Amino acid sequence: MPHTLEALNACDRAAFVAALGHLFEHSPWVAEEAAQGRPYPDAAALLAGLCGAMRSAPRDRQLALIRAHPDLAGRLARAGELTAASAREQAHAGLDRLAAAESAEIERLNEAYKARFGFPFIICARLNAKEAILAAMRRRVTQAPELELSTALDEIAKIAGLRLNEALAASS
Repeated sequence: MPHTLEALNACDRAAFVAALGHLFEHSPWVAEEAAQGRPYPDAAALLAGLCGAMRSAPRDRQLALIRAHPDLAGRLARAGELTAASAREQAHAGLDRLAAAESAEIERLNEAYKARFGFPFIICARLNAKEAILAAMRRRVTQAPELELSTALDEIAKIAGLRLNEALAASS
């Protein structure tokens, strides 16, 4: 599977999507859309192309992307059913080692957030410790829906950027 920038620019669309489709949780359509922007001169331009595809998508597609993300420390995490990337990212933030009270608070906040916005709370777990995640959950559950949709997409872009850096580093 091509992972160097040169190989990604030169491969066919299917190989491009196969290599980068995982960057956006269960949403290979983002890579499919970004494939048409090749060649990308560098990794930053590639990430901008991917995020541009995400941001220019119709609202229903953006919502489907957000809803494809698992709850933080939720049922899928407890059952061991997260994608490998999501499991690593949540573990990095300590979400796999919560005290009972922390777990209960995250569950309560997850449910309140989904009830208010209709999608799960998204944060780049690798860039935040569990204390910061809890504080963000408490703060963001009160935000305006349009602001929160934009914030969720910003966080997805951060996650995708870290995943892209990993994919490109694995090839060098």
